Amino acid sequence: MKFGGTSVGKPERMHQVSQLITADDESKIVVLSALSGTTNNLVEIGNAMATNNKAEAKQLIEKLENHYKDFVTQLLKTESGLQSAGRVLQEHFEFLYIILRISFSESLNRDILAQGELLSTKLFSIYLTENNIDHALLPALEFMTIDAYDEPQVGAIKVKLAQQLKQHSDKKLFITQGYICRNARGEVDNLKRGGSDYSASLIAAAINASVCEIWTDIDGMHNNDPRIVNKTFAIEQLSFEEAAELAYFGAKILHPASIWPAQFYNVPVRLLNTMEPSAKGTLIAEKAGSVGVKAVAAKDGITAIRVKSSRMLLAYGFLRKVFEVFEKYRTSIDMITTSEVAVSVTIDNDVNLKEIIKELEPFGTVEIDTNHTIVSIVGNEIAETKDVMKKLFDAIEPIPVRMVSYGGSRHNVSLLINRSYKDQTLQLLNAGLFGL
Repeated sequence: MKFGGTSVGKPERMHQVSQLITADDESKIVVLSALSGTTNNLVEIGNAMATNNKAEAKQLIEKLENHYKDFVTQLLKTESGLQSAGRVLQEHFEFLYIILRISFSESLNRDILAQGELLSTKLFSIYLTENNIDHALLPALEFMTIDAYDEPQVGAIKVKLAQQLKQHSDKKLFITQGYICRNARGEVDNLKRGGSDYSASLIAAAINASVCEIWTDIDGMHNNDPRIVNKTFAIEQLSFEEAAELAYFGAKILHPASIWPAQFYNVPVRLLNTMEPSAKGTLIAEKAGSVGVKAVAAKDGITAIRVKSSRMLLAYGFLRKVFEVFEKYRTSIDMITTSEVAVSVTIDNDVNLKEIIKELEPFGTVEIDTNHTIVSIVGNEIAETKDVMKKLFDAIEPIPVRMVSYGGSRHNVSLLINRSYKDQTLQLLNAGLFGL
């Protein structure tokens, strides 16, 4: 069971989580994110340190410390509980104050970012102890590891986690941190933003769990973005493939990487709502449950790159050379279209864009379009579902589409549009595909 930042962001929410995890007698591992807002604050502290603005960093640390002191007084009731929490706050905020006297480095920054999950799990553990709820706190830094390529290895996690669980063979309830891990050098690291979902999926795979529950503040995966479109509904069931497409192409409820461990080890995933525990939510499993369009997702920050070359038609190995440039700079491609004289690709990471352009220029004319959005229409076998394409293109008739990806997946049709048309496109698709 994984609970996100909003699910533990207020003391009363933590109280509610304790009820959810003790509702039955089944053995479970509970993965917690940092309290909502904490990771953003820690990022700001790291940024202030990186620019050597110690005064701003100190102010930010003090503000965060005061927030936690208030939180603890509302979370706990007993003197012993408050004392234990005081020691936890002292330990972690002492570390944050000490960094003001240390020269900043990337590894120190990762240590800073780990404090949120360490605090939330330790405070929650104290609350459980105060309420006589038997449990064990498992340190994620003892079992969650990534290799030199930042990839988690389920096999290694399985062995290390089994050793941790063996030390508490008399327990049925375990609390651990999401997001944080150790890297190949043994340093504190993380699974990147949204990584608590990933932690939960990796743990579920490692222990061969009966289910991996992701608890958030929304009742499952919706058919469209509820922040933009007024009428949306929760999808009852998705296949792993459909969920992976939606997560990758912008559905915020789920971290994109969190699907593969569950899929590979065939652990069903349920998306549930902490604020509405009785809501059905969304089941993600091997079977899709139904055929046809399920949902629309959008991914911003896309850059389109077109390489135009009159020699392309005759140039054997041209595409391989183009892809090798992206491989060299470890930049993944989302969409690709080709013609006799040009190839267009999209990327969502422009860190090495200048270098990539420079290396592509010998192949022909390079054109760049920034500030684009990929809109993905996802469903089971939509490539073979009658009238889907007609409904789709009828719906978005007024929208200028830069690229279309169709046929690469049986579950996905993707469109590249300028970011300024995103809201209108999502609303038009909601009307055209779902009649809402």
